[in-house]
Amino acid sequence: MAKNPGVTSSWRDIPGPPPTPPNGNLADIVAAGGLHMFQLDLHERYGPVARFELPDTRVVSVADPDLLAVTSRINRRPEELFEFLSPLFEAGNLQTIPEHEHVPWRRLLVSALGDHRSHEAHFDAFTRITLDLVGRWAAAAGEVALQEDLSELSLGLICEFALGSELESSAAARRTSTAFRDLLAEHLGRQYGLPSAVAEQEREARAAQALAHLRKTITLILDARRAGPDRLRADLVSMLADSDWIAARVKDTALAVVMAGYHTSGVAVSWTLHLLAGHPEIARRVRDELARVFGDRPAPTYPELRSLDYLERVVKEAMRRYPPGPYAARELAEDLALGDHLIPAGTTLMYPIWAIHLNPAHWPDPQRFDPERFTATAAQGRPKFAFIPFGFGPRSCVGAALAMVEIKLMLAVLLRHFEFHPVPGHVVTPVERFVLWARDDIKMTLTPRAATSLQRRQPSDDC
Repeated sequence: MAKNPGVTSSWRDIPGPPPTPPNGNLADIVAAGGLHMFQLDLHERYGPVARFELPDTRVVSVADPDLLAVTSRINRRPEELFEFLSPLFEAGNLQTIPEHEHVPWRRLLVSALGDHRSHEAHFDAFTRITLDLVGRWAAAAGEVALQEDLSELSLGLICEFALGSELESSAAARRTSTAFRDLLAEHLGRQYGLPSAVAEQEREARAAQALAHLRKTITLILDARRAGPDRLRADLVSMLADSDWIAARVKDTALAVVMAGYHTSGVAVSWTLHLLAGHPEIARRVRDELARVFGDRPAPTYPELRSLDYLERVVKEAMRRYPPGPYAARELAEDLALGDHLIPAGTTLMYPIWAIHLNPAHWPDPQRFDPERFTATAAQGRPKFAFIPFGFGPRSCVGAALAMVEIKLMLAVLLRHFEFHPVPGHVVTPVERFVLWARDDIKMTLTPRAATSLQRRQPSDDC
């Protein structure tokens, strides 16, 4: 790429903190409390384009929405940041597959995950699974750990969508969901150096057994579909069974979709409930909308869910304050002129989503929780990439539309049945665990709102 007049040609001329060999700025990241916190401070100190170093990796962090637009067509991810997920896949790491493979893979997956007809086909099962949690919470009473329970709930929903309701028993469903949980816990634990209650060898063995079980389960479902399904099915594996993909790629895709949907939707719901608990007037307005749309019934229908406009604004504002994924990353295949800088090929670009969402230039008083930011009038003139909770460009989240269905349903049902009160003295501290987690969870006490709707339900057979 030709150098533009006034463009800086040296990577070192980009503002940023001095690195400390051999690990770059890793010590600074740890001291800040994680990459998400480090990047907030980085851009406050050095402006919208800043550099830092990870071990063996030069990074340029970009927090300006207009500059993000310049990079929005880049379709390459840095392999080293996602290498910890490689052992999960048989046909290549789906987080970093090259563009020529990624484009057709993404096109088919978006059509499967973004189809409103498939969302509606699963909606009754989604509702049943969510009401199971309502029943368990109502029966248990007392204190709940939102992120733990809601991650389990979102795992159940995405398993239902990906695999369907055909596991032969509740025990098999529980084994499958446990396998997903153990598998992701092992790989995230290894990536972030998290403590474990079991020895490393046992943890590795559990993860290997979990992966083998999941591959076997998905293979059985895929083989049944390709042998000739007797009726139209809307689960993800069935939709992919008609593709010309090899079986390994279908299995990898199902694994990737479930693991991507495991934490993200539940985490988004937990942060939303955390914010609503501190803003009772906004929570009251949400409940007024729920009562107006579906009255005293325990849950909305699919068309009713789509009409919950104020709830959707609340969700978006919560994801602005606490984006489930706090950053995204790309890798430059060639030099790139970005503002006043020439970024050399091979550089990792990082997008600090949390910092972008808290930029006061586009979000006045950014710490204030205000769903009115997302009215059509308020959004006029705001840069397209000022709000990117699901990422942007060709590597954005393929399941964004499905995630919004899950998040809105979970919130509509839970807010219909309970009031949420923070546990006194419990401190909520955001930490980065591939998603924006809370270090000691988000703990709440529950007050049931409608006893007639809280009858204990039998556990479902869904994953």
